[in-house]
This record gives sequence, structure tokens and C-alpha cells, in this order.
Amino acid sequence: MKHYKSILRILFITFFSLLSSIVYSEENSSKLNFYSGMFDFSDTGKKSTLIGFQHQNENLNRDTFLGNISPITGAFVTADTAVYVYTGVQANYELGKINFTPSFAPGLYGKGDGKDLGHIVEFKTELQISFNFLSDSQLGFSYNHLSNASLGNKNPGANSYMFNFFKTF
Repeated sequence: MKHYKSILRILFITFFSLLSSIVYSEENSSKLNFYSGMFDFSDTGKKSTLIGFQHQNENLNRDTFLGNISPITGAFVTADTAVYVYTGVQANYELGKINFTPSFAPGLYGKGDGKDLGHIVEFKTELQISFNFLSDSQLGFSYNHLSNASLGNKNPGANSYMFNFFKTF
């Protein structure tokens, strides 16, 4: 249990360090995504609630032939003390007030008292739909899948869904 408290402490320090750098920045350049949902909802024996956050530096967005691409960094923790910390890339497609955002993010997973996914390295693929409801805020829904791409002896994967609140600072 002491190990998991250390992981949670690191997550909170990272979150508040990130938040303080955003609050004191000169211009609106960061988007935070706060989310909560159900980790591994398709496995009735190991499903668990989760909370998390994700940061996107909008100064690093690039328009490419694939659309608007940007780096992301984030983390989540489940009620069973499983932790996933990741960094990756997402694309953003705006359709009026609706945004469609697919992403890919490799990361590190610690099972805590939760589901054993077979390896510390896991890959998160996610689809997200959000709605612009204020000039600097969005509400959304996302679905993701974690998999170790058969790096470990087993690869059960985990399917999760989340409700998202985005705020641009």
C-alpha cells in the first residue's frame, strides 16, 4: 500500500505542477481535460471507477495532411489503485460545435489491486467526441482501449469509457 501512496503522491505533484505552470502562463495555450468513468467496463470482475486528467499544449498544435495534430500527456487512477501515466498524440477534427478526437498514447501501467494487463508498457487508443458549450470549455465522452500489443505473456486488454470536461487556460 505504501508503494501506491507514493504513486498517487507523484500524480498529484505532477498535476499541481502542471496546473501552476498553466495559471502563470502569459497566454491561453493549454487545455486540460478532467475525466471520470469506468475502467474495464467489459470485465465484470475487474471493472472499477477511474479519475484522470490530460494536458494539451495548444502552442504545439500542427496542421498536417492528417488534420490538426498535437501532443498529449496525462494520467488516471482507478478505485483499485491501478495507475496509468501516458504521453502521445491526438488529432482534432472540428465539425461546427462538435469535435471528433482520436488519439494514441503509449504509457506505463501499474495494476495496484486492479486488473493485471500483462506488462508495464501499455498502449492507449481512444476516440473522443466533445461539444463546445462555452468559448473556453467543452463537454465530451470518450472510449479507450489499453493493450500491451503482446509484449507480455498475456494481453487481456481493458476497455474504458469516460465523461470529459475540457478547460482552456
